[in-house]
Amino acid sequence: MAAAPGLDSKVEIRNEEIQQSKEEEEASTELTELKIVARSVFPLLSFSSPESYRINSISEIRLLAIADNFQHQYSHLFPDRKLLLLCPVNECGVKKFVSTTVRPTTMVPPELLTWQGCALFVANFLTLEPLEPPVHLFSSTTVLKRQRATCFEFATLLCSLLLGSNYDAYCVSGYAIKEMCLLDQSLQECPLLDTESVISEQQQPKNKYTVKSLRELESRFLTQQAKKKQEAEVALLQKQKLQEESELRPADHLRGLRVHCWVLVLARSRRVKENFFIDPLTGNSYATDSDSFLGIESMWNNLNYYVNMQDCSNGCAEMVYDVEDLKMWEPMLYGATSKKELILTVQKKQERSLMSKSTNEEEPRVFEMPRSWVSYISISDKDMENRWPGGKTVIRYRKSKLERFAPGLSSVGLITRLTTYKDLECTEVALVKEWYQDRKDHLEEREVNKVDNFMTEFLRCRSLTAGTEQEMEFSNARSDGLVRRKLTPHEMIETFEGRSDFLYYRHVFFSQLDHVQLCNDQPLPIDVFVERFHRNKSKPANNDVAKRIFLVAQQQIELTYHLMDYRFSLSRRTFNISTSQKFKADMVCTFQVHSDEKQLQEQKKDILTSLLIQLGKEEDLSPKDAKKIYQDCLAEMRNRLQMKANLIQKCYEEETQRLQTKQQWYQKSQLHLSEQEKDNYQTYCFEKTLQISVIQKRLSKWKETANEKYTAFDQMLQKDPRLAPHLHSSSKHLSLC
Repeated sequence: MAAAPGLDSKVEIRNEEIQQSKEEEEASTELTELKIVARSVFPLLSFSSPESYRINSISEIRLLAIADNFQHQYSHLFPDRKLLLLCPVNECGVKKFVSTTVRPTTMVPPELLTWQGCALFVANFLTLEPLEPPVHLFSSTTVLKRQRATCFEFATLLCSLLLGSNYDAYCVSGYAIKEMCLLDQSLQECPLLDTESVISEQQQPKNKYTVKSLRELESRFLTQQAKKKQEAEVALLQKQKLQEESELRPADHLRGLRVHCWVLVLARSRRVKENFFIDPLTGNSYATDSDSFLGIESMWNNLNYYVNMQDCSNGCAEMVYDVEDLKMWEPMLYGATSKKELILTVQKKQERSLMSKSTNEEEPRVFEMPRSWVSYISISDKDMENRWPGGKTVIRYRKSKLERFAPGLSSVGLITRLTTYKDLECTEVALVKEWYQDRKDHLEEREVNKVDNFMTEFLRCRSLTAGTEQEMEFSNARSDGLVRRKLTPHEMIETFEGRSDFLYYRHVFFSQLDHVQLCNDQPLPIDVFVERFHRNKSKPANNDVAKRIFLVAQQQIELTYHLMDYRFSLSRRTFNISTSQKFKADMVCTFQVHSDEKQLQEQKKDILTSLLIQLGKEEDLSPKDAKKIYQDCLAEMRNRLQMKANLIQKCYEEETQRLQTKQQWYQKSQLHLSEQEKDNYQTYCFEKTLQISVIQKRLSKWKETANEKYTAFDQMLQKDPRLAPHLHSSSKHLSLC
């Protein structure tokens, strides 16, 4: 895994061998004659593929000879290091140099103009084919058709897109951890969960004109203790998390030997401030000192190939990525144009053209990297839309599973589903979140909590303009029983089921609704409000409302009652409401089916009715009967007043007993109580004392008013026309006695 020291001691030998023109000409002649195509990995592609896929040009043949010579020198000088990946075979079985497989391509979709968009597309569009060791490297055009690729083909496609977007990108061949090589994200947090936590932690911007609140005095010692306690809890949770992960992740015996390929982006263009890595399998970016990358053997782009001459025994943290430094990176083509030199050359040519100074002197030309043999990389809108192989993908994260679907694949408009679990084995579901798109009911998100067993739905808010109509149907999970709603600019109709108040229909008429936004807080102008109710068998029909109409403009309420058995007319009642006057009985207009209803209500108010019915004498009373009724009424009144006083006294005694019991308990166990229990006791005593005080005042007030009520009741009986003639004579007789 660790790279060896520099090649300075052997540079002269290598340069002499490369610069021998005779050997190059002989090798070029021999390889030109050998234009025999090797066995194709995909035989059908041998005839349908372009000529550059099946045959090497003269420049490519010469490049293969240089690469073969470079490989021999490398294996001779560094026998302990693995062979370099220089000339793998393509899909037609022809050897191609890795740098010529990189095809810089500028994409039309705006999503592919940034490194984030390119990385996300490559990670989503392709499926990983584990490969050990790498022996072939297909073109990006074939990879896009197959939607299956090795990590080297992942990186080649991503590097081609980044170079086309003017990034200084390189394919990096090296070693990484097992989880990255096998695309195992089961121990990583889901990016959607991280995004939600970041959004929830965002604080509202402070307004400098807001009135400052009073400063709360806090103890520094208590604050420090609380901070230490919180840090200890966080450390404990982190330790438990690492322990759980270590139990699930066994030791990797091949650590440092797993070959991986990723992309390096240098801070030279597109306002990139720092160098960073991109894992093409996931599309995630990493710092160059990340522990996930264990070492680098080589890296390349479309201009040159570089071998790492730095020590990677401690990973990539201390590596320098200046390819111009020959002590750090050994190029295969000396004198070839690099990305940096290419930019400087273009700038010099522009300066010369501006200053109109042309020179005929030509610098000695060196061997340059041939043009890519790969055809133009084309990504269609359909590829951008489908995105995933088969239109869907499933990614397992730590305690969660993320499912993504291409738009239009699901019949219900589902595009994303996130399932979170309680345990690391992902056996118990805790929460399910689903995101939708292009639904007729405008549902955007649904959240199902499996623990508390409830569901939350989020719908897209839209405006209601003139001429539009909405029809909505709801599930039986609604607490108000709403089943269906039809909304137009002029009316709204709602249907209900299973309500406790027996409401099943509501019809609202709007006076006007032009240019009113449903998502605004502006109230809708209501003209008429109609509600209908089912029959409630627990009430008499003439007391059970069947229809209720609110006439807002007329300030009236009309009530229509259910029809009684063997009746043809409905009872109705109208209320005239006026905000400027107090409500009076003459504001009610009633049509009652029963003609004797008023008389029955008056009889209910007459306290002597039941006693007169018992005696069987409702009109003519004897003095004896009148006196008996009078005494019975007073006795009943005394009993009721006494019962009410006894009830209040009993309540007072019970609450006092509870308070005393609580105080005795506190005296016995106050030394062993916590601060919370002491606070609860103080609160309980305060509430009970207040309650006892209120009951005591109520009892005193009742004793004062009981005599007044008894006297008033006695006077009412004496003034009753049916008892008065007999009571006055008897009272005189009694007073004389």
